[in-house]
Amino acid sequence: MNKRTYNRVILEAEYIIKHGATVRKTASVFGVGKSTVHKDMVERLEPISTYLYEKVKKVLELNLAERHIRGGLATKRKYQKSVD
Repeated sequence: MNKRTYNRVILEAEYIIKHGATVRKTASVFGVGKSTVHKDMVERLEPISTYLYEKVKKVLELNLAERHIRGGLATKRKYQKSVD
C-alpha cells in the first residue's frame, strides 16, 4: 500500500469515528467512491490499526442498523413537502 492510500485510510477512519459518518458521506467528503471507502474500512484499515478498525466497525454497524429509519424519515419528508 502506498503512502497516499495509507494516509487516506487513516483520515477516512478518523472522520467516520469523529462524525459518525456513513460510507456515502465519507466518500463525498474525500472525493472517492463509496466502494473505495468501504474497501478501505473493511480490508485496508485492520492491518494498519486494529484500534481504529474496531471503532469504525462499531460506527458502521450502528449506521447499518439505523439505515431503515433514515430511509423512512426521508420518505416522510418527501411526502410532507408534496402536501404543503
